[in-house]
Amino acid sequence: MSLAQVHYTSAAPGVEGTAGRFTAVGPGVSGALLAEIEPLVRYELPGGVPERPSDGELRSLPQAFGYFVLSDGSRLVARSAPVRDTGGAGAGVRFHAHAVHLPPGVPLPGDRLPVEAWRSPHWVAVTPGGATPDPLTLPPGPTAVSEGLDDFAVSRGPWLAAVLADLRRASDAEAAGRPVALVERQCADVARWLGLASVTLPRESAERLTFTTYTRRPGSSASRVVGVGPEDAGAARAAGLRVHECAGPAPAGSTEDVWATTAARVWRSRSPELFREARELPGEPFAAGPLAVTALCAGIVLGPDGRAAAAGWAADRPYALDARRTGQLVEAIASPGIDDRTAPEFDAAGRLFGALEGRCPASVTAPLAAMLVTEAVRGGNGSLELPRRDAFAGPEGAEVAGRLGPEILTELADTVGSRSVARTVQLLRVARLLGVDAAESLPGVVDRLAPAVLAEASAAHEGVPGFAPALLELLDEQFEVRTALLGALDRIAPQDPGAVARFLERVALPFTGTQALPHLRMCAEVPEAMATLGGDRAAVWHRVLRAAGVSPFAEPLVLRTGVGLVWEDRAPTVEEARLLLDAATSDAHRVAGTWARLVDAALSTSAAGTSATGMSAASTSATGTSAAGTDEAARLAHDLLRGFPEEIGGRERAGLLLLDLVRELRTGAPEPGWAERVRTLCAQAEPVEPALRERAHAALVERLLAPDRPGAELYDFVHGADAELIAAYDRAARTETVRARLRTQPAYAADCFTVWTAHPHAGRAWPPVAAALLDDVLRPAVRGMSAEDVAEVEATVGRTGSSGRADAFRDWNRSSTLGRLGRRIAGRVRRG
Repeated sequence: MSLAQVHYTSAAPGVEGTAGRFTAVGPGVSGALLAEIEPLVRYELPGGVPERPSDGELRSLPQAFGYFVLSDGSRLVARSAPVRDTGGAGAGVRFHAHAVHLPPGVPLPGDRLPVEAWRSPHWVAVTPGGATPDPLTLPPGPTAVSEGLDDFAVSRGPWLAAVLADLRRASDAEAAGRPVALVERQCADVARWLGLASVTLPRESAERLTFTTYTRRPGSSASRVVGVGPEDAGAARAAGLRVHECAGPAPAGSTEDVWATTAARVWRSRSPELFREARELPGEPFAAGPLAVTALCAGIVLGPDGRAAAAGWAADRPYALDARRTGQLVEAIASPGIDDRTAPEFDAAGRLFGALEGRCPASVTAPLAAMLVTEAVRGGNGSLELPRRDAFAGPEGAEVAGRLGPEILTELADTVGSRSVARTVQLLRVARLLGVDAAESLPGVVDRLAPAVLAEASAAHEGVPGFAPALLELLDEQFEVRTALLGALDRIAPQDPGAVARFLERVALPFTGTQALPHLRMCAEVPEAMATLGGDRAAVWHRVLRAAGVSPFAEPLVLRTGVGLVWEDRAPTVEEARLLLDAATSDAHRVAGTWARLVDAALSTSAAGTSATGMSAASTSATGTSAAGTDEAARLAHDLLRGFPEEIGGRERAGLLLLDLVRELRTGAPEPGWAERVRTLCAQAEPVEPALRERAHAALVERLLAPDRPGAELYDFVHGADAELIAAYDRAARTETVRARLRTQPAYAADCFTVWTAHPHAGRAWPPVAAALLDDVLRPAVRGMSAEDVAEVEATVGRTGSSGRADAFRDWNRSSTLGRLGRRIAGRVRRG
C-alpha cells in the first residue's frame, strides 16, 4: 500500500512571525496529526554556525533522523536536514523535513525496522513538484544498518555495556524510566547506536524504541532515545535524562547488567550473528543465560558473571543443548586459564555438574568435577556443592588426587592456624572423594573440630549454623568421622553442657547408634524434660540422669553434666543440694567437681535475705519463728565440711564453718569462745554475705539471751566491745519473745537485771545499750508484774548476786514507782 508522505519547510531567514509550513501532505494525514507532527520535525541549528556557511560547512551540519509514535497509534519516520535558502554560496540556511506516515499495524516496505531507513537515498531536501512520490524506497538487505557496526562497537567499547543496558530499559513497554541521551559529535554515530540496538534487541523491543538522532532540546523531546551534541549534554543532564557522553573521556565503573555486559563482549568480538542464535534458545528475552551460552560456545571470553549465568541456565535446562555445544560450554567454564572465578560462579558450576552427571559421559563432566574440588581445596569455598565420589573413579580422578592430596593432608595436619568448621568439613569430604587417606590426621582434626562447632554455633546466636548441612552430610558419609566427632563432643559436654544442649537443639546430630555417649544423650534430653516437667528441677535432674544410661558411681562426670544442665545459671536450693549429695558418694562428687556447686547452695541459701514476713533473720530467730532453711543449710554445711575436708578452703570454708556454728549455737553445745569464733569466721569469710553475718549474729545473741547461757561467754561478749554484735543483742532483746519472757518469768527478769547492770565500765558500746534495755525493756515488764512477782525478782537478784545487788534492784524499782506517784500528784494539782 502507499504510505503518505509529509514535507515541511522552515521559514526563510529573516522572516518573522512563523516557524515554517507544511509544503506537501499525503492523503490520510489529518490536520490534528499535522499539529502533532510539526514539533517533531522542527530543526534547530547547533551553536556557532556561520550565518552564511560554505557548502562543506553545510554538509557537516547534523541531520535529525527520528522515529515517533503518534497519539492515534500511527508512527512517523522522518528526516530533518539543513538546506540553503537559495542557490549560491552566500545564501542563508533553513531546514527541510521529509516524513513518512505509517498507519497503525502497517510496516515499512519489506517489513524493515525504522532505523533501516537511515541511509535511504530517497530522503529529499526539497518539496517535490506535482504529486507526492509513492512510498519511501529502502536499500536492499540489512547492509544499510549493519555495515560498519562492528568497527563502531569496538570504538565505543568503554560505553557499550552501559548504553545497551539503557537502550534495553528504554525499549521496555512497561518501563517508566528516564529517556536516554547519547552525546556524540556526529548524529550519524547516534544512528549507529540505534543500529546496534536493532541487531541486539528482539524485534518487538527494537520497534518500541522511539528516537531522534539530533535535538537541541532534549528535555522536551518525546522520544525514548535522543542524540545531542556535546554542547547540549548539560541540558540533557539537567532535564533528568540518563546521559552517556560517548564523545568524551571513557566512563569509570561498569554496569551490573549481565545481559548488557555479555552483549558488549559479543559486539567487541565482531559476532553479531550470535544474537539471532541466542534468541532461538529458551529463556526470557533479556536473560543473560542464552546469550552467555552462545558466546562461550563460540569461543568468546566472558567474565565471572557471564560464565555463572551460562552455567545456571544450562543447569536448569540440561537437555536444551546438543552434545557438541554441551562439551564446548563445559570446556569454556572449566578452562584452566581462568583466574577470576567467584563463589556464585562456582555454585552455578556445581549445579551444572549435578544436572549433567549421569546424562553425559564422564569425560565431558570430568573437567567440571576437577574444577570444583580444586576450588574446594585451594579456594576455600565451604558452601560448594561437591560431586559424587564416582566422578573420580577414572584416570582424571587419580590425577586430581595426586595433585590435591598432599595439600589436603598438610592443611589437616596443621594444629596452629585457625580453620573454620566449614573448611575442615570440606577438606574431609574432598579427601574421601579423592580417596586420600586422612586416618592419621583424624584424631587431631576432630579434637579441633569439636570445640569449633560449639563456638561457631554460639557466635551465630540463632537458627541453624551455616556449616550444619555440610557437617551432617559429612557424618552421614564417613562413619569413622562421625564416631570420632561424637566421642569428642561427649568428652567436652561436662565442661559446658548448656552450650552442647543448645547446639543439639539447632543441629540434630545422629547419635542414635551403639555409642554410649552418656553426656550427649543427657544434653539432648534436657529441653524436652524442661518443657514437660517445668520448674520441678529435681524431677528434671532424675530424668536427665536416667537418659545418660550409666550410673554416677560408674561415670561420676554425669553428675557434672546433669548439674550444669539443670542448674546452669543458678545455685541449687538446699533441698536440691541434699538430693545431689545423696545421689552419689563424696568420691564421685570429688571427681566430678560438683562439690563446689553444693557449697554454693549452702552459702547462697544461708544468705537468702529476710523471712516472708519481712523480719530480719535475727528477729525471726529470736521470736521463735521457724528458721528451717537456715537449719537445713547449716546441716548441709556440716556434711560438706565432713565430706570434703581437703577440697573446701578459704572464705568458703569459713562461711560453712560459720553456718555450722549457727547450727551448734541453736541445737547443741558449741566449743567455748562463741563470740570470738563468730568474729573470726566472719573476718575469714570476707566478703561475707550480709544475711549470713546477720544469721550468725542472731544465733549468737539468741544463746546469750537464753537463761542457761554460760556466764563466761556473756562476759567475753560484753568485754569484746564489738559494736555490731552488741547492736544485734539490743535488737534481739527488744523482740516480743524476750519481752513476754520478762513479764512472765521473774527469774529471767532477775537474770537480765543482773546482766544489764553488771558491767558498767565494759567499753563504750555496752553501757548505753544496757542502760537503754533497763529503761525501755525491763522496766515496763517489771511495772506490769504483780507484787509477788516483783518480790520474787528482788529475792532472785539477792540470791544470785549479793545483798547490794538486791538493794540496787529496790532502788531502781522504787525510782520507777516514785516517778509514777509524782506524776499522779502533779496531775491532781493541775486538775485542782
